[in-house]
Amino acid sequence: MKTNLTHCLCCMTVTATLFASHSSAADKQPTALLRAHAHNDYLHDRPLLDALDNGFCSVEADIFLVKDKLLVAHTRSELSEENSLEQLYLEPLRKRIKQNGGRVYPDGPAFTLLIDIKSDGEATYRALHHVLLQYHDIFSRVENGHVHQKAVTAIVSGNRPHAAIAGDSPRYVGIDGRLSDLDSDQPAPLMPLISDNWRNHFKWRGDGDLPEAERMKLLHIVQQAHTKNRRVRFWATPDNPAVWKTLDDAAVDLINTDNLPGLSEFLRMTP
Repeated sequence: MKTNLTHCLCCMTVTATLFASHSSAADKQPTALLRAHAHNDYLHDRPLLDALDNGFCSVEADIFLVKDKLLVAHTRSELSEENSLEQLYLEPLRKRIKQNGGRVYPDGPAFTLLIDIKSDGEATYRALHHVLLQYHDIFSRVENGHVHQKAVTAIVSGNRPHAAIAGDSPRYVGIDGRLSDLDSDQPAPLMPLISDNWRNHFKWRGDGDLPEAERMKLLHIVQQAHTKNRRVRFWATPDNPAVWKTLDDAAVDLINTDNLPGLSEFLRMTP
């Protein structure tokens, strides 16, 4: 009887220790911020990791196809074989998802990896598709018309070979559309996001209030996209709290920033 009691107490202690360890690890991770998008994330001191430490749910990586490797950089002059897509993003994401029970954040939402193709669209996409096949356990896919949601959703921007992407099954990426695609009949899983250059469509740079005409234009853009179940993002926005608030008030889905701690704090303080 004493032996059984001792065994039970030991099991309870081990279980409690494991639970406390898991809870402690989860507690250390920040709350997921759905609207936080890390523009050119790879330029930070710790690509991906700095964004995750600040609760970001979307990060952006520019890629070039160099021989048979997908390398992450802003320009060709900055390319380094050490900075592959797998090393900087895919392997760390897989490791974190495994630790968190199948999600990037414990019990958190799907995470977005926006991949901006800088080299030839068709060839680079083919290489990307081959790489993502090796990470099928963490990436959402569309197969035979059905969406299989996983921890990470990949979206291709930049040089986007629309026909090649649309023709794949299984398909591990969606296409990043432009404002000219707002009326597109492409299904949302194929074009889940609309992104465009703020400066090409709005004159406001964050000084004073957003002019009423431009506010209504912004609201209309968001409404059109949401009607088609697409999210909205702008790049080249002034990177300051006044603009973040305007985008947040208009329900823009992804707020672009290079200031990870600044946007993180703003979103945490916003009701």
